[in-house]
Amino acid sequence: MKKLTIINGPNLNLLGKREPNIYGSLSFTEFLEEIKQKYTHVEIDYFQSNIEGELIDKLHEVGFNHDGIILNAAAYTHTSVGIGDAVKAIETPVIEVHISNTFNREEFRHQSYISPNARGVILGFGLQSYELAIQSFIN
Repeated sequence: MKKLTIINGPNLNLLGKREPNIYGSLSFTEFLEEIKQKYTHVEIDYFQSNIEGELIDKLHEVGFNHDGIILNAAAYTHTSVGIGDAVKAIETPVIEVHISNTFNREEFRHQSYISPNARGVILGFGLQSYELAIQSFIN
């Protein structure tokens, strides 16, 4: 059984409430239950924090003993050299995901400190971006 961890960064705990025109009306907890039911042959763990250091600590914790990490570092994607370095330092492959298409948003969101060290990047497909990342690890 594959073991994956989804790590979400700042403000993603507000999914379902925050800017539904961009992020949709489904909470991440509701979405997580749906994908766990759909992918019963995959162990899917979940972690969310608004604190940069906690995201780095979680990457270190799971980065040597999981089959894959799905990382949506949210705004830290564009500002955190530390998270980018953590992705580079671990052995577990990371797929960077974003709910929105960051390239049709503000220009500062076009830069990612994670992408150069990620296995791949999936963005702009709403919550389906996470499911596409799961499929990339199981196919």
